[in-house]
Amino acid sequence: MPWIALLVSAVFEAVWATALGMSEGFSRPVPTAVFLLALAVSMVGLGWAAKYIPIGTAYAVWVGLGAALTVLYAMATGGESVSAAKVAFLTGIIAAVVGLKLVPGGSEPASEEA
Repeated sequence: MPWIALLVSAVFEAVWATALGMSEGFSRPVPTAVFLLALAVSMVGLGWAAKYIPIGTAYAVWVGLGAALTVLYAMATGGESVSAAKVAFLTGIIAAVVGLKLVPGGSEPASEEA
């Protein structure tokens, strides 16, 4: 379940990043509201997942997948150009995220000792 929450949080990261760009410096109310809601959901999900997944892994998955989804959305909607190199590098990011999931030891509860 922590991995599912983390993946959903990454999707909401892409939503808030996209809404941030559309808010025009928080001057447009609807994108600003979407940004704030998606940001809250994304952070709560990341925080909860980080209780069970080491923070380094959780953050790398969250930011990597969120960034890749943001770029993919921009390319799909014409906001950003598509190129073979971009697709290759995005594939690399997604492969790295999958790799982090496959590495043993990525789902134990985080230690409370500091």
